[in-house]
Amino acid sequence: MIRQVIVSMLTAIVFSIAVFAQQDTPSLRYQLGSGDEIKITVYGEEDLSGEFEIDGSGSISIPLIGSVTVGGKNLKTAEKLITELLADGYLISPRVSIEVLNYRPFYILGEVDEPGSYPYVNDMTVLNAVALASGFTYRANKKKFEITRKVGGKEEKITVDITAQVLPGDIIRIAERFF
Repeated sequence: MIRQVIVSMLTAIVFSIAVFAQQDTPSLRYQLGSGDEIKITVYGEEDLSGEFEIDGSGSISIPLIGSVTVGGKNLKTAEKLITELLADGYLISPRVSIEVLNYRPFYILGEVDEPGSYPYVNDMTVLNAVALASGFTYRANKKKFEITRKVGGKEEKITVDITAQVLPGDIIRIAERFF
């Protein structure tokens, strides 16, 4: 009896963890922004489906409904918005899917051999970004780094270590070390 209760409780815990892990997928956390290239699929409507680049104002232009602001929204929220707009007098029960084709670039500045803009790659860390920028200069502070990131529409500066996750649109600053 006690064993059944323990097994039941463990099963419930594992199920809860699995549900939480599904809810915390990158598509729910990642916010679309200017420079992202997305593919919108409206099932059964090839003329409304296509590839779109999000402009500087965070908008895309979709046939029938016109300009839609998707910047700052995650994929699920953007899908829901487009579905609602298409259902408002254009389609009956539209089904919409959005996927990111190309993420906006990240930027690395300061004490690296080749500072600049680089294409984002999934699961990138500061170390990976430095490697793309051809490594540190001899003056680089290799212990702490500053990332400027948009969070909720506002820019935030955070100090991180070399294993920190880099997101699309981040600006990484490699400071000069003091002797």
